[in-house]
Amino acid sequence: MTTASATSPSAPPVAVPIHQRVAELAATLIGSWQEGYLKDRSAAVAALARLRRGAGREAGETPDLWSLIDTDPLHTPAEGTRPLSEQELVRAENALHAALTLWAFHQQSRSTPMHRRPGGLGAAVRRLMPADGVDEPVRKRLVRAGTAPDLVTLTQRLRDIVALLRRDDIPLDYGLLAGQLYLWQWPDGPAAVRRRWGRSFHEQRRTRPAAGENTTPGTDENSTSDTDTDDKDAS
Repeated sequence: MTTASATSPSAPPVAVPIHQRVAELAATLIGSWQEGYLKDRSAAVAALARLRRGAGREAGETPDLWSLIDTDPLHTPAEGTRPLSEQELVRAENALHAALTLWAFHQQSRSTPMHRRPGGLGAAVRRLMPADGVDEPVRKRLVRAGTAPDLVTLTQRLRDIVALLRRDDIPLDYGLLAGQLYLWQWPDGPAAVRRRWGRSFHEQRRTRPAAGENTTPGTDENSTSDTDTDDKDAS
């Protein structure tokens, strides 16, 4: 008599949150362009220039970027997941466009990577501060960004912050930022993202280093996963 062997059913695939998919796609696209730009590859240099021209505009206003920003992974549902709705796709594309164009502005004429993990917005702004206190005008820029009424205004205010980061060669995790910009566009999203920025700003221990100090970001409390919706912003 033979006994059929018991087989345990395979667990269903875990659906990846949309903001995480947006974050991963942004990091993948930027990673490729950044590597090429730092090696002075003509295609990457040209891509950076095209992305900069789209800064401060809505995603659909720059046809030149339609063929550059590959959003196919967002249109192809992973196994066990549903296709994204039109509203989800639009908001994902808006977030990608904003994050990629901000990175291009940040990276311009810089010889080191300006997209780097971990290194989200709250922590990056804290690193702009002097070692002996808080730079109130800089802090107010973060607060002002957090109170932006819409994504276009938010992107414009973030560009002011990125200009300061660029000046001091402080990198930012643009994958994480892209995911947060996606969340921002939903009800209660702005409040949730503001909390992460504010919490991480105050928790960031590393302030702007003194002259001569090594500025390479180390591993600290900001190394938490940027895909956890309840994390400390990894930033």
